[in-house]
Amino acid sequence: MIAEQGTALNSNVLVLNKFYSPIHVLTARKAFCLLCKEAAEVVNVEDDSYVVYDFEGWVEQSEIRDELNDFSEDDEWVRSVNFVVQVPRIVRLTNYDRIPRNIVKFNRKNVFLRDNHQCQYCGENFPYSSLSLDHVMPRSRGGETSWENIVSACLKCNVRKGGRTPHEANMNLTSRPSKPARNPALDRQLAQEKYASWRRFL
Repeated sequence: MIAEQGTALNSNVLVLNKFYSPIHVLTARKAFCLLCKEAAEVVNVEDDSYVVYDFEGWVEQSEIRDELNDFSEDDEWVRSVNFVVQVPRIVRLTNYDRIPRNIVKFNRKNVFLRDNHQCQYCGENFPYSSLSLDHVMPRSRGGETSWENIVSACLKCNVRKGGRTPHEANMNLTSRPSKPARNPALDRQLAQEKYASWRRFL
């Protein structure tokens, strides 16, 4: 399946440092800029191994696959006037050797993603606009605003619980809140088959 060009350029690409350690995620548009500047190379996972290509080599491989119709429905492509190229899933920075600290930003979006948009009291799933953040131990009782004390709650359950603890409100948590090991958005992407190649490096 050939995705629309704009959609393909906005898809996600995992970026590795020169030692093949993951450092962040970029859009395909930015990844192609790095490839064209020869600051990165494509890491293409094939079965149980991977092959590395510079940009020119990746274009050649893409054109061969395109001619043979050798691609899956999850592949995405960009067509220019002179060539067609598959959007890579992983690139490696050739001169970057630092490893960033694994910091998961604490914010509303990431809490909802950690909890799978599920109210941690009634267990129902809700859209972003219908969820709120609840302090398990109320702030009025010294409860902190932290990964370990904040959960997603629907508006009805949040109002029902009020300024009480779950025990006092006779409400049980579906899971104990904790800081995620990595960005919750990344876990959601890993669940998609088109990003399956990332699992080798994460």
